[in-house]
Amino acid sequence: MMKLKLGPIEDDKPVKVTLELSAALHRDLVAYAEILGLETGQAPADPVRLITPMLERFIATDRGFVKARRTILSRVAGE
Repeated sequence: MMKLKLGPIEDDKPVKVTLELSAALHRDLVAYAEILGLETGQAPADPVRLITPMLERFIATDRGFVKARRTILSRVAGE
């Protein structure tokens, strides 16, 4: 079985955000939730609950963002 980038979805208090997704992206989220459920042995998660961990993972692994954030924060701290 393939190893997905996301693991089990944490149960955390959410912040409400409203956004529109393309139908294709929604279909992909539904499929991802089903595959993740099979991989983790859990029931498929609500596809909407995948958005937060996916964004967190994306941001955490974006080297350009991490470097820029560190640079900006060090400038602010130095002022």
